[in-house]
Amino acid sequence: MQTADIHRRWLTFFGDRGHTVVPSASLVSEDPTLLFTVAGMVPFVPYLTGLVPAPYPRATSVQKCIRTLDIEEVGKTPRHGTFFQMNGNFSFGDYFKEQAIEYAWELLTSSESDGGLGFQEKDLWVTVYKDDDEAINFWKKTAGLPDERIQRLDMDTNYWSTGQPGPAGPCSEIFFDRGPAYGQDGGPATDDDRYVEIWNLVFMQYLRGEGSGKNFEILGELPKKNIDTGMGMERVAFLKQGVENMYETDQVRPVLDRAAEISGRRYGADHDDDVRMRVIADHVRSSLMLMSDGVTPSNEGRGYILRRLMRRTIRSMRLLGVDAPSFAELFPASRDAMKHSYPEVETEYSRIERLALSEEEAFLRTLASGTSILDLAVAKTKTEGAKELASDTAFLLHDTFGFPIDLTLEMAEEAGLTVNRSAFDELMLQQRTMAKADAKSKKTHLADLSVYGEFRAAGETVFTGYEYLDTETTILGLIVDGASVTSASAGQIAEVILAETSLYAESGGQEADAGTIVGNGYELEVLDVQRPVKGLTSHKVQVTSGEVSVGAAATTIVDPEWRRGATQAHSATHLIHAAVRQVLGQEAHQSGSYNKAGYMRLDFSWNQALSPATRSEIEEIANLKVRENLEVDTRIMNLDQAKSLGAMALFGEKYGNTVRVVEIGGPWSLELCAGTHVSRSSEIGLINLVSETSVGSANRRIESLVGYEAFQDLAAERAIVNELTSNLKTPRDQLSTRIADLLSSLKAAEKRIAQFEAAALSERVPALVATAHTVGAVSLVAENVGTVASSDELRSLVQSVRERLGSVAAVVALAADVAGKPAVIVATNDAARQTGAKAGALAKLAAGVLGGGGGGKDDIAQGGGTDVSAIGAALAAIGSAVAS
Repeated sequence: MQTADIHRRWLTFFGDRGHTVVPSASLVSEDPTLLFTVAGMVPFVPYLTGLVPAPYPRATSVQKCIRTLDIEEVGKTPRHGTFFQMNGNFSFGDYFKEQAIEYAWELLTSSESDGGLGFQEKDLWVTVYKDDDEAINFWKKTAGLPDERIQRLDMDTNYWSTGQPGPAGPCSEIFFDRGPAYGQDGGPATDDDRYVEIWNLVFMQYLRGEGSGKNFEILGELPKKNIDTGMGMERVAFLKQGVENMYETDQVRPVLDRAAEISGRRYGADHDDDVRMRVIADHVRSSLMLMSDGVTPSNEGRGYILRRLMRRTIRSMRLLGVDAPSFAELFPASRDAMKHSYPEVETEYSRIERLALSEEEAFLRTLASGTSILDLAVAKTKTEGAKELASDTAFLLHDTFGFPIDLTLEMAEEAGLTVNRSAFDELMLQQRTMAKADAKSKKTHLADLSVYGEFRAAGETVFTGYEYLDTETTILGLIVDGASVTSASAGQIAEVILAETSLYAESGGQEADAGTIVGNGYELEVLDVQRPVKGLTSHKVQVTSGEVSVGAAATTIVDPEWRRGATQAHSATHLIHAAVRQVLGQEAHQSGSYNKAGYMRLDFSWNQALSPATRSEIEEIANLKVRENLEVDTRIMNLDQAKSLGAMALFGEKYGNTVRVVEIGGPWSLELCAGTHVSRSSEIGLINLVSETSVGSANRRIESLVGYEAFQDLAAERAIVNELTSNLKTPRDQLSTRIADLLSSLKAAEKRIAQFEAAALSERVPALVATAHTVGAVSLVAENVGTVASSDELRSLVQSVRERLGSVAAVVALAADVAGKPAVIVATNDAARQTGAKAGALAKLAAGVLGGGGGGKDDIAQGGGTDVSAIGAALAAIGSAVAS
């Protein structure tokens, strides 16, 4: 049974039983505490917790998920994968425990010809929470399972909660017995690979209180009991396809086979090679799916996870003996395996491939540079007579250069060295602990959304700002320091929940509106506007006068100048995006944006800098569209209709079934967008493209000033040009030539000055040589040469004096004032070094006297400091050291 068939059977089964079929949400989670969608229930959490009223009583989905916590286990076990699909059915206060059990058993054990999955009842085991007698009775009634195939387990495996006060409840899990060839008897309680968990049913029926671990109080039953179940697609697939693990299923095995073919290794011949091939197959698929949802490789957040997956893939190919690029062959294999379930991987493949190949090329260069750094560290370690490469070197290579630790271990071993892996792991642990603490602090700050629940239950906040700048409304709630209050007074910072608002909440790359909220006896300055939960707008305000209370009448007032600038900038973003695609092609796809009054920023997928001519062309096209005074049309329609018209759904944005389409100049610019816009393009005024830079290996960023701010910037440049034309007495059209001539003359003058200075220094050599005097076993020159332009000049002078002293044992120490700071350079010749004189030690000694630091090689070294007046003492210290 192919994975796409399991996908279809699941949705058909539950769709036929009254469940709303919900498409998979993006792998990029809307939850601010999560980087990714890590479980099938994540998109439904607001409904399961009651924070947002569920739009349907029951639902089903096949949800794309990413988890990387167990990334080191990938390839080693039959079931660990970073990308997986979770089949879920959900009830929001509709059916409960008995019917959830009936559905699960029916789908699992019905014959394939009847639309079921065709599992044999004798192969299935069930676990329940130890005190859930109700679930046991339902299992016996529904499935007729004997007592020995229903196992009671403790809270750590069979009880669910968020870890915070809120919904909680027991779980029941269904396992498949693979048979005695895979392990010992005894059922799932043995925690053996023989028993594979395929389905988990969560019965949310209680309200839990404060506490941690197993120590929390059950406060009572929920008024509405919910069902959240999840069946692991990959686990069912490998069981139904009769293969040994998830890596050998139809959606993963093609990549594994391609890796084997490229490397010339045979899958099944060597355990270590098998693990590497499985890692490659898993990570390529995960990378493909992440990029199809708009994630791009970077050094932070989601992009860092993607980059890590891709680099582990390259590393595993290298361990298979493949040093050449391989993504051009691996990714198409994954695309062809996944496109039947997710057509977007094919339609977006040209963009995905460009990102993948660019990242591979960049990391292969990183491997080359990391290898050079490692070679130097190995040589230094050997020179010092050590046998162990420093753990902080290994960590630096891993953390800064992305150099995998296993590659460091392998190369160190080849050089006859070891690496203190435990010390390296301790450094990694410290980094993870810091990261987790940071994440926890952010989660604590953002996670408690329950305060918004009662307000969201009253309905959605109505946004009137498309039509009006002022709106009369009612204050539904006030929140101060995370708690709901009845009033707030002058000087306080509060959140205001309104029935309606004309103030735009930050979203879609557009910054929140500025403005005020006023009412009888109070005035509030709006600091920010956000949507903490779907459908609810919260206004962060400072009470500037009076006292505001819940239930009071209010008027939202948008700052008209701010809104005008914001609409200009947002519409300009659409024009620049369309111009970029017109010039570069349809593959130059927006990957992010930000706009506010007077400014816009557009990130787009492209892997090379734009030439000045290309930048000018994009800017000119956008401004010509402004001049054409194109109509800006907005329409509301369903998502499928919008896509059929060719409207662009932008990566990183979340869309419901009903969307807003913004059209500028017909199909030339047609995008899904909830932002505010001008009514005609001429209202934008002017677009001034001020920069174009890199924001990643395959992403570029354009920044532009818009409207009055664009005019101000050009006016400032005009003033500079006028000043230059006046001072240089040159017409504007000849200004660049005139400046180029001046620069050329300046460089020539600087070259002549350097020649004169070098000659003047050379003339000082005989006098310095004449100061040589015998100190101990060497001839010493130790002089303050006054002020020199640079340390390089001082070094050249020292070397010339040393050369003129010939073969006699000589130490030359010259000090000078370089840009207001003391510098000293010491040089020795072979004969002096044989007496024990070392330039590095002498320079370090002198630098200490100068109030700084220094050192270097035995033959020449440099030091510096802060106290020019101490130069005499520093040279005297060198003389004393030489004498001793």
